[in-house]
Amino acid sequence: MSIFILAVFLILMLLGVPVAVSLGAASIGAILIYHTSTLASAVKLMYSSMNSFTMVAVPLFFLAGVLMEKGGVAQKIFDFCEDIVGWIAGGLGHVNILTSILFAGMSGSSVADVASIGALCANAMIRSGYPAAYAWGTTLASSMLASVIPPSILMVVAASVAQVSMGKALFAGIIPGVVLGVIMMIYNYIYCKRHKIGHVIPFNGRKLGRSFLSSLPALLVPVILLSGMYTGYFTSTEAAAICVLYTLIVSLFIYRKLKIRELPEIFMQVAKNTGTVLFVAITAKPAGQLFTLDGFPEQVAKAITGISSNPILVMLLIFLLLTIIGMFMDATAAIYIFMPILLPTAVSVGVDPLFFVVFMVIALSFGLITPPVGVCLYAAINVSGLSMEKITKGLVPWLILLFFGLMIFILFPQLVTGPISAIFPA
Repeated sequence: MSIFILAVFLILMLLGVPVAVSLGAASIGAILIYHTSTLASAVKLMYSSMNSFTMVAVPLFFLAGVLMEKGGVAQKIFDFCEDIVGWIAGGLGHVNILTSILFAGMSGSSVADVASIGALCANAMIRSGYPAAYAWGTTLASSMLASVIPPSILMVVAASVAQVSMGKALFAGIIPGVVLGVIMMIYNYIYCKRHKIGHVIPFNGRKLGRSFLSSLPALLVPVILLSGMYTGYFTSTEAAAICVLYTLIVSLFIYRKLKIRELPEIFMQVAKNTGTVLFVAITAKPAGQLFTLDGFPEQVAKAITGISSNPILVMLLIFLLLTIIGMFMDATAAIYIFMPILLPTAVSVGVDPLFFVVFMVIALSFGLITPPVGVCLYAAINVSGLSMEKITKGLVPWLILLFFGLMIFILFPQLVTGPISAIFPA
C-alpha cells in the first residue's frame, strides 16, 4: 500500500499535478483499493490536522516575514552589516552572509531572503567587481540560513510533524545557522584574498554607531522572540503573533516604508502562501496514517539499519536520500511525507528526535537552492536575469562547503542538543 501511494504520488507529480492534489489522490486511491480506512475517517483526519494551535504560527511567521520585506528593514540591516564587516577582505561577501544571518532572525523564509535583502547584497557585490556567479552563489547559499535560524517556518512545520517542542526546535537552529554562516565567511575571506576581488571600506566607529541605532528596532525582533520563549512568558505561536504586531508597528511608524493601503495586498499574498503550505499538510495527514498502518516506517528502518546500525552512517544515508528528495520535491511536502517515515529510523539507532528535526530541515534546505525545483534558485534567476547554468556554477563550491558543515553536526550532534539541554533542563 505504501509503495502504491508513493508511486501514484510521483507519477502525478511528474504529470504536473500540484503536490497537495497528488498526495491526496494517492491516499484516497489507497483507501478505496486496500480498504484499510474510510473516506470519512480521512476527512476527519484532515480537519484535525488544521485544528491546531501550533500550526497558527505558520501564517503568522509568513506575515511577519512579508512585513519585514516590505517595511524597509532590508536596507537598514544591510547598512549595519556593511559597517560591521565591510572592512575585512572580501567585505561585501561577508556583508551578504551576515545580512542573511540577521534577516533570517526576522523573516523565517529563504525565498524572502533571496527576493529582498539577497538581491540588494548581490547587486552591491557585482557593482564592486565580484563575479556575478560568485555574488549570486553567495546569496543563495546564505539564504539557506533563513530556513535554519529562528523563526524558521520550515522548523515550525518540522517540529509540529515530529511532535517535539517547537520552542526547543527553534532554539536548536541558532547554533547550526551561525556555525554554517561563520564557515561561509571563512571561505569567502580565503577566496577573495586568493583571487584579489572586491574592495573593503575603512572602519568607521561613528558610522557603525549610527547604523546600529537606525537598525535597532529591526534587530530587536529576534531578541523579543527568543527571550520571551526562553523565559516561558509566551509560547512559540504567541511569539509569532507578537512578532507580527511589533513588525507592523516598526514598518508603519518607525521606518515608515509601509503604507496602510498596502496591507490588504500583503494579507492576500500571505493567505496564498499559507494556503499552499497548509493544503499539503491537510493531504499529508491521511497519507502518514496509511504509512503507519502499513508498517512502512518500520520497513524503511530495517532496510537502512540492515546496511549499518552506526548512527553516523545511517545519518549519511538519510542525508543522501533527503538531498535527492529535496531536489525534486517542495521542502514542506517532504517534511510532511518523510518525517514520519525517517524519524523512527533515526531514533532506532540512538539519534535524538530534536537533532533529527534540525538535521532534516538543513538537509532539505539544499533542495531550495538546487535544480530542478529549487524555489530560491528560480527566485534568483528571475531577479538577476542570469541563466541557471551560470548561477549553478557559482553555487557548486558553496554546496560542497555546506555539506562539510552539516557533517560537523552529524559527527558532533551535541553542538545542537547540548545547549538546548542547558537552556531547557528536563
